[in-house]
Amino acid sequence: MAELIVPTSKQPDENGRVLEITPESAGWTYVGFEVFKLEQGQKLVRQTGDQEFCAVLLSGRAAVNTNELEKVEIGQRMSVFEQIPPYSLYVPPHDEFTVEALTAVEVALCAAPGKGNHKARVIEPAHVGVEKRGQDSTERYIHNILPEQEPADSLLVVEVYTPGGHWSSYPPHKHDQDNLPVESFLEETYYHKIEPAHGFAVQRVYTIDDPEPLDETLVLKDGDAVLVPKGFHPVSAAPGYNLYYLNVMAGPVRTWKFYNDPAHEWLMKAAPAKEE
Repeated sequence: MAELIVPTSKQPDENGRVLEITPESAGWTYVGFEVFKLEQGQKLVRQTGDQEFCAVLLSGRAAVNTNELEKVEIGQRMSVFEQIPPYSLYVPPHDEFTVEALTAVEVALCAAPGKGNHKARVIEPAHVGVEKRGQDSTERYIHNILPEQEPADSLLVVEVYTPGGHWSSYPPHKHDQDNLPVESFLEETYYHKIEPAHGFAVQRVYTIDDPEPLDETLVLKDGDAVLVPKGFHPVSAAPGYNLYYLNVMAGPVRTWKFYNDPAHEWLMKAAPAKEE
């Protein structure tokens, strides 16, 4: 199994890429994920091939193009910790898109198999669902960028803000069985940002009664991505350090049905809250 932590490179490559996860590097089938840090005036050009993409503008302002969209200017937040919804760009298979940095830009490319059922579109902040989940030390804030109610073939994309000292993706849950309507199989990546950046967070990825058990407790730095190929995967933000993460999920069926760890499901009854 691949290492579960994929760190951000200290220096971008010639294209501005600082992080890359492919199905081949992750040892799975569906999810691809990259992060680029572009200087003002720098362009990122990508052919989509047989995949669909959701380009999430994490920070900065940019002009984007596809075969159908021409030079649409997007972006308003300069940091993910402004905690306002992002601009994103959905691009179908067999298309080409360009991201031109109008300021310094950090952009995440989320990819999964596509069928070409949907047109390219800009996902504006006003179209991003905003909600609070949990309470007390499990309270966190959600931006539903590309939920299953919105058009796409495979991708599910969401970002989460977890205040310092709080837990997220809690109570622990999983989605690694193709057993609908009870549970769906979804691979998942977490891309973590921490404020202040010298802090840390903790994520556990573990299985129960699995013939190939997995139990890893990960200490995360700013810019680390985590692979969740299977198992439960709760996250904790260290006190004093706010945590942001961008989730990308995809699998054979585009629906999110999760299964709670039975040992901790009583927490749902004690304080009902949605997951992730």
